[in-house]
Amino acid sequence: MSAVGTQITPLGEYLKDRRSKLDPAAFGLPLKRRRTPGLRREEVAQRANVSATWYTWLEQGRGGAPSADVLDRIARALMLTDVEREHLFLIGLGHPPDVRYRETDSISPRLQRILDAMPLSPAMVKNATWDVLAWNKAAAALFTDYAELPPEKRNILRLMFTARRTIDAQTHWEEVARYVVAVFRADVARAGASERIKAFVAELSALSPEFAKLWQNNDVQTHGEGTKHLRLPGGGTMALEFSTFAVDGRPDLAMMVYNPATPQDAKIIAELINARTGRKN
Repeated sequence: MSAVGTQITPLGEYLKDRRSKLDPAAFGLPLKRRRTPGLRREEVAQRANVSATWYTWLEQGRGGAPSADVLDRIARALMLTDVEREHLFLIGLGHPPDVRYRETDSISPRLQRILDAMPLSPAMVKNATWDVLAWNKAAAALFTDYAELPPEKRNILRLMFTARRTIDAQTHWEEVARYVVAVFRADVARAGASERIKAFVAELSALSPEFAKLWQNNDVQTHGEGTKHLRLPGGGTMALEFSTFAVDGRPDLAMMVYNPATPQDAKIIAELINARTGRKN
């Protein structure tokens, strides 16, 4: 098989290709006296606030390695999508860009259908600041009915430290609380949302001395996977195997899935769903 067409496009060639696909009219630029499609190099350079000469060298493969800040400005100048911006960083610097925090309060219908396709596995989608954006019936029956909470209260960390039902359900609350605070700290830093959560941290620290103490420890941890044990309202316990998955194209979102560890645990979830459905009918 020939290697032609299988190699990664060089940075300069990729920039030239993206530039040629832009419509000058969309930027209010004159259409006359243009010999090639797209924006001119100096127009991209002006939009990116870089030297036209240096940008020309970059397209020609002789501009040296650009900084992340310059690549980010060029990505905006070229109106790149998130995946195109990521590709630009990968071929220009050899690594993806830092995650950009995005304020969002919803997910796609397709993602919700994935949640709903797991009838006996409580699952939810959270953003980088751990607000629960979507959930399935099993999560509502086992954890809490997020629909009954105002959006600003649908936060996993807030529930862990202020909701009596959530606190009482943990068989080892102190261990779980330490874990979620450490993972939360790592998540918001990775997403560039540290400034965004300052007011939230101050509020939760005032509400919960336990949270304030754990937050001051500065511990960080990854999500990983494992087994979660919960106390049931009527007595007894159950076990769930949990995993966290990235949402492709949305680095600010994560899907958390809790699978019943045994057939008996699955039966418990089914009974909780049926009981909740019966109350609503």
